[in-house]
Amino acid sequence: MFMTISTTGTQERPATDLGFLLHKHPDKAQTFTTAHGTAHVLYPEANAERCTAALLLEVDPVALVRRGKGKGRGGAPDAALAQYVNDRPYAVSSLFSVAMSTVFKSALRGVCAALPERAAEPLPLRIEIPALPARGGVELVARLFGPLGWSAVSAEPVPLDAQFPQWGDSRYVRLVLEGELLLADALRQLYVLLPVLDDAKHYWVAPDEVDKLLRAGEGWLAAHPEQKLITSRYLARRWGLTRQAAERLELVRLAEADGLEVEDVDNAVDESVDTEERPVPLAEQRRDAILGVLRATGAARVLDLGCGQGQLVQALLRDVRFTDIVGVDVSVRALTVAGRRLRLERLGERQAGRVTLLQGSLTYTDKRLAGYDAAVLSEVIEHLDLERLPALEYAVFAAARPATVIVTTPNVEYNVRWETLPAGHVRHGDHRFEWTREEFRGWAAEVAARHGYEVRYTPVGPDDPEVGPPTQMAVFRRTDPTPKTAVKTDSTPKTDPKTGPIPKEEQAA
Repeated sequence: MFMTISTTGTQERPATDLGFLLHKHPDKAQTFTTAHGTAHVLYPEANAERCTAALLLEVDPVALVRRGKGKGRGGAPDAALAQYVNDRPYAVSSLFSVAMSTVFKSALRGVCAALPERAAEPLPLRIEIPALPARGGVELVARLFGPLGWSAVSAEPVPLDAQFPQWGDSRYVRLVLEGELLLADALRQLYVLLPVLDDAKHYWVAPDEVDKLLRAGEGWLAAHPEQKLITSRYLARRWGLTRQAAERLELVRLAEADGLEVEDVDNAVDESVDTEERPVPLAEQRRDAILGVLRATGAARVLDLGCGQGQLVQALLRDVRFTDIVGVDVSVRALTVAGRRLRLERLGERQAGRVTLLQGSLTYTDKRLAGYDAAVLSEVIEHLDLERLPALEYAVFAAARPATVIVTTPNVEYNVRWETLPAGHVRHGDHRFEWTREEFRGWAAEVAARHGYEVRYTPVGPDDPEVGPPTQMAVFRRTDPTPKTAVKTDSTPKTDPKTGPIPKEEQAA
């Protein structure tokens, strides 16, 4: 297996800086022992104007088969000959990716203590691989490398036999990549895409392969148009691992779209405490109130939007009248906790068929959420910034348009009754706002009018004659079945950063 990496330079910025970036001296031929053979790094040319580093991997296919005890590609009992007569010593594959991660470990991470500024800037690169398996042909090679910033991607098919052109082309290509990229980015792309093109791995794909994929794919995989194919092939089509990778990549995409860190998006679960609201009786009263409304409306297909750790989904699953239950949350961690709470892996086929957990952002329209009888937003809206509420409104009331929508949120007026809550503080550190009854009803009435719903209000918890209930609930019932061509307008109450929501009469003034 063979690959060359070339770059050009000047007397001021010599091409031989490539040796520093790869941590391999151009004046030496170096040898490394890998798990499947011997890797050699050598420089066919090295001067200020041009420098080429070559990685050669010698694989012993017989020893590889014996070490694997017949497992892996070509290891089936009915393919004994394929164990010894195969392409592994000659065509780049996952064996070569493993060798790259061993020999160029620091370069893959973009680490270079000697020339940190060179490691952080693009280089004019030419990478050539003489024999690369490409299950999908030249077209797939272009689809995989084309979106990654290379100015030229050349994949020339290798004929089965040059003396017999009528036999046609083999599944191998001669790959040449040219362009200005960070060396670390180029190596990480190859680390992932070489086994993807071969569509095979020589080792068992364990759960830690998801972490390897996401580390190597940082910065390019989340937005790649062939992300689904890449993750599926890289993870050997293991459905559970592929789904896990897709969920984490979607989280990265959502964070990038909002200009946030992943940790700021995936924050629905407090690692130190159970996020179930205290006191528990109020949380139970809220769920009971929601279940009562759902039963009264006759809803069978229900969305729990912002399902968190799955408490409401679990309660819905206990009632057989709810035949299709979908929990949606942006947080992968929250969905993982919900899955454990529901014991999805232990449910019978009929029970498991009633419940689905989906990752998604409630501020984006999602075709998967259309056509349901009811949707619940329980203690969700107060976790969004006020300027994001119109996006949630549009996604739920204009795009999904369930027949019934139930929204619960804290009543800020009741906070004075919490002895342990300091004056002026919200109930949870992640609450962006908490509304009075008048503010909540004003928002709900405007939403209902815009989207063809009628709305009524129900107290949840003890209804204090002075400050109202601790939780306020709005129940929206769709009166107009025709989808609205709604405009995303900012209908949320205006706020002052110090005093909170501004009364409407002051806004008008």
